[in-house]
Amino acid sequence: MRKVSVIIPNYNGEKYLPECLGALKKQDFVDFDVIVVDNCSEDRSLEAIEECSEGLSVRVIALDNNYGFARAVNEGIKASDAEFAVLLNNDTRAGKHFVGALVERIAREDDIFSAQAMMLQYNERSLIDSAGDYFSALGWGFASGRDKPARNFNKECDIFSACAGAAIYRKSVFEQIGYFDEEFFAYLEDVDLGWRARLNGWRNVYAPKAKVLHIGSGSSGSRHNAFKVSLSARNSFLVMYKNLALWQKVLNLIPVAAGVVIKIIYFAKKNLASEYIKGVVSAFSKMKDVTPVENRPEFRVNRVRIQKELYRNILRRLGI
Repeated sequence: MRKVSVIIPNYNGEKYLPECLGALKKQDFVDFDVIVVDNCSEDRSLEAIEECSEGLSVRVIALDNNYGFARAVNEGIKASDAEFAVLLNNDTRAGKHFVGALVERIAREDDIFSAQAMMLQYNERSLIDSAGDYFSALGWGFASGRDKPARNFNKECDIFSACAGAAIYRKSVFEQIGYFDEEFFAYLEDVDLGWRARLNGWRNVYAPKAKVLHIGSGSSGSRHNAFKVSLSARNSFLVMYKNLALWQKVLNLIPVAAGVVIKIIYFAKKNLASEYIKGVVSAFSKMKDVTPVENRPEFRVNRVRIQKELYRNILRRLGI
């Protein structure tokens, strides 16, 4: 049994897979296998995996449809018999210490559920792509440090949640808190999972010694597009519906309304305002398909602590 499984969700990632798998061959930590979960790709992804697998223990799970990121990684996690699961986007190139540094960080403290690597921009390697995911009382999820110098993000710290594009998870905890919510399809499912973990007493941390280059939006096509804007808007509201207690929903009503107005103005400049609004509206019909997180009395204090963070994260998001 391996200590770690590296799980790579893939959809039409033929052009990314050789570099992604090639970087895993150079890891200084070797006690891992690789599980590639293919979402019914229409390109030569499966052939590319076979061509690039020499030197790695690679298993392929080929799904019969594109079920999205959440379903794909769940399939990989459940198929693994390792102690830890590393999730890695297909459009990445991991540094040679990537797996080992993540294992060292999560194993150091027993109350850590997830640890995220320093994600650097592939084309601007001195800049951060993500140094941890956060969520604010405006109803916005965002990546800490994006477009800022990487030298400013070299310290370990607790984060709101780990970006599932390059992170390690304690596999046993999924049975306690549940897996990635497949109703999300993609985007913010990792924020939802990290939030749920925290409501159950677990921590999420940032591990900057683990580094990965990330192209970004390898499957959806760009940082801002109609599919991503609409789905992200919908999922932002699903995250809040699931993880906020009633008193928090009331308390956050005005900030969230303000956040919606700001987003509409922002996306109007990109001709995507209608897609954003469609996403928000669709969230309300989707709420019947997701289950709110149980308010466990022993962790009620976490909701108070998290609510304070949601307010502080407004300032973090606005760069204040």
